[in-house]
Amino acid sequence: MGYSVGQVAGFAGVTVRTLHHYDEIGLLVPSERNHAGHRRYSDADLDRLQQILFYRELSFPLDEVAALLDDPEADPRAHLRRRHELLTARIEKLQKMAAAVEHAMEARTMGINLTPEEKFEVFGGKDPEEHAEEAEQRWGGTAEYAESQRRAARYTKGDWQRIQDEVASWGERYDALMEAGEPATGERAMDMAEEHRQHIGKWFYDCSYEHHGCLGAMYVSDERFKAYYDSMRPGLAEHLRDAITANAARHSQEA
Repeated sequence: MGYSVGQVAGFAGVTVRTLHHYDEIGLLVPSERNHAGHRRYSDADLDRLQQILFYRELSFPLDEVAALLDDPEADPRAHLRRRHELLTARIEKLQKMAAAVEHAMEARTMGINLTPEEKFEVFGGKDPEEHAEEAEQRWGGTAEYAESQRRAARYTKGDWQRIQDEVASWGERYDALMEAGEPATGERAMDMAEEHRQHIGKWFYDCSYEHHGCLGAMYVSDERFKAYYDSMRPGLAEHLRDAITANAARHSQEA
């Protein structure tokens, strides 16, 4: 009967929405549908998805991925040469991918069938499609976006873990600050806002006070950002926005 779209999403670490999109544009059309019309994916479909995600990890646009997979005349080496800088920056990630490919080749040579989980473990549970297109549309032409992309391309799994640990620590301390009833305009809240700004500067791009203020406003106006910060503590998004504003004003007075 094959695998359901939910199962494949779980195997590959992508969203069901991503798989639906791939189906709609003809990039990955499931081989079967059950009597109810639901998608069912075969092992061959999983193999194709694995190839798609490899190319997406290298930032290939979807139309180029389709060309590589469907056009027998397409030369993948030409595409790789055009992205030499990206490949160089992400050499550690590519080495892990190469090891996964070798594992797959060895398994196939020996007649061993890899489990769906094993086919996609190299991607670490991250969906390459999630937010990528929207972020490029919103900020693709900015220096901040370019710098963020350049830095992120070099980060290892350990780097991403350190980023997550820093965010978690900051969230716990901001939660405690609000629990203590500290106002957004107080010194402690402004110091936490400054730490937030410096975290962005440390890992992604130089974040000016003006740009930080724009981010603070977005944390409240964009429901997804608001939900993210409010998941740390209800009301945190608005408190942080006000603390960011107060911190920028404090800085302008000191300058």
